Amino acid sequence: MTKYIVLTAVGADRPGIVHTCSRAFKDCGCNIVDSRMSVLGGEFAMISLLSGSWDSLAKLDDVLPRLQKELDLRFTARRTEERISHSAAMPYLIEVVAMDHPGIVHDIASFFSDRNISISDLQTGSYAAAHTGTSMFSMSMTVSVPNETSIGHLRGEFLEFCDQLNLDSVMEPVK
Repeated sequence: MTKYIVLTAVGADRPGIVHTCSRAFKDCGCNIVDSRMSVLGGEFAMISLLSGSWDSLAKLDDVLPRLQKELDLRFTARRTEERISHSAAMPYLIEVVAMDHPGIVHDIASFFSDRNISISDLQTGSYAAAHTGTSMFSMSMTVSVPNETSIGHLRGEFLEFCDQLNLDSVMEPVK
């Protein structure tokens, strides 16, 4: 029977972290089902969903303290179950670009939360605009829109909301 574990790791970035971690996961008999890995500031950050038999995950539990010390990473592990969707929903991709300022993620999250729409994936970044160097913000997120929701109405509300906040946005079905 397949078991699941969510594993996070944070620590100073350097070459070889992904190689060493993925080798340890493989050697324990674990499979990387889903993961996000990124360098944030000078820190490496990883969140992964791993699967395996109960003994594979037990081996991983035994290996993590050594791996933590070897890589100078802080690991957190939490057992979980396979994700099962309980409602009929359509995935939609939301992309936003704007001049960077505090509160953009909060405002957009509030918009969808107020409509009982779940955010299933969210990535943000910042960069300097070409020519001017203005600090820019970008966001890509996937939301699960319940089937009974009028997409046309939701899209209209969202685009109006973004216009009021001076955010350039796109909302389209995930392909």
